[in-house]
Amino acid sequence: MNSVALVVVLAFGWIALTGGFTIANLVVGAAVAALVVYLMRHHLKHPPGIGRVWRMLRLVLLFVAELLLSAIGVAKLVLAPNLAKHLKPAIVAFPLTATTDAEITLLANLVTLTPGTLSIDVSADRKRLFVHVLSLTSKEKLVRDLAAGFEKNVIEVFR
Repeated sequence: MNSVALVVVLAFGWIALTGGFTIANLVVGAAVAALVVYLMRHHLKHPPGIGRVWRMLRLVLLFVAELLLSAIGVAKLVLAPNLAKHLKPAIVAFPLTATTDAEITLLANLVTLTPGTLSIDVSADRKRLFVHVLSLTSKEKLVRDLAAGFEKNVIEVFR
């Protein structure tokens, strides 16, 4: 995908995020996209192909779905009678498959932005991400869900 196509995709992404399809919004989105592409031109040795754009979109959709499900789960937890009975806070050492700084940072941010979870730290050897959860039902399920969800999709976007 060349730079012009990337600007068009980003401009329509802008429209989707702002929620208003007007000519003025399209122009602003294209201007912002062009500025981003210009500023990132040295880092975009090969602008992302359509496959990578789809993988990015899939990651965004996964995040939105997880955000909604987690928000509903936390709301149910908070509104439940006898909150202390339902809370099972824990810190879990999540074994990382992601290796680069960008992959680990994006994964940690996605975890933190999801209600009920918080990335605390990355181990010195960068092999584990420490995650605090509000109510842990199963460590194995949490590790499996993070690995098959966010981490897998983050790695697909970057590799």
